[in-house]
Amino acid sequence: MLPINFLIGIGVIGAVLLLTRFARLGRRLMVGALLLLAICGFSPLGNVLIATLEQRFPPWDASRGAPDGIIVLGGSIDADLSVAHGTPVVRSAADRVIAAAALARRYPNARLVFTGGSANLISNDAREADYAAELFESLGIPRSRLIIERRSRNTVENAEFSKALVDPKPGERWLLVTSAYHMPRSVGLFRKAGFSVEAYPVDWRAGNVMSFATFAIDGLSRTDVATREWIGLVAYHLAGKSDDWLPGPAAR
Repeated sequence: MLPINFLIGIGVIGAVLLLTRFARLGRRLMVGALLLLAICGFSPLGNVLIATLEQRFPPWDASRGAPDGIIVLGGSIDADLSVAHGTPVVRSAADRVIAAAALARRYPNARLVFTGGSANLISNDAREADYAAELFESLGIPRSRLIIERRSRNTVENAEFSKALVDPKPGERWLLVTSAYHMPRSVGLFRKAGFSVEAYPVDWRAGNVMSFATFAIDGLSRTDVATREWIGLVAYHLAGKSDDWLPGPAAR
């Protein structure tokens, strides 16, 4: 459970307890939840948590020459809304696709892979990959250029299915395009899958790390995003899906 939902839940429990003989505990829970929501919403906490992840990998060094392939992770297309409206609907992580399209134009000989199916545990009828070609085409990349992986439900499967699909050869250089905060977890999972990639981080969320948020929703959003990533890093490491707690530029 992410911080916003957890704290709201604590506040609701506190409000219910006000109607019982545990009213004193209820007041404490409500006050505590409000204080923590204010800290998460207005303080630099969210910036610090997310910047630690975003700063783990530096910008990609183009001086090393053209890559052999480009992999862009899903997360930029809202599959359910795309189905509802019959056209690609992008999320806040649209930078992933925009950057990948720019790279594809810059390196016309590089293979281009979009990996992203459905993370919906109830129904997987709506898949990001089904709308990726149309979105890339609107950015000047022909459908024939794009290799689609549409079965993956999470980042582990992004790595495993992409490797099986493109069968990278020794010595090939592949770029991994995803949000900067998501890069440590993604690189760790690709390494574990035996797919060596070079990080191409985009979609940064933190600027002035120690700044306070003007609107609580901004700070709460960053805190939620960062918390989900930190939980994912720990969970995947404990599950043996990643060799490092916090993967960095150099593989062990």
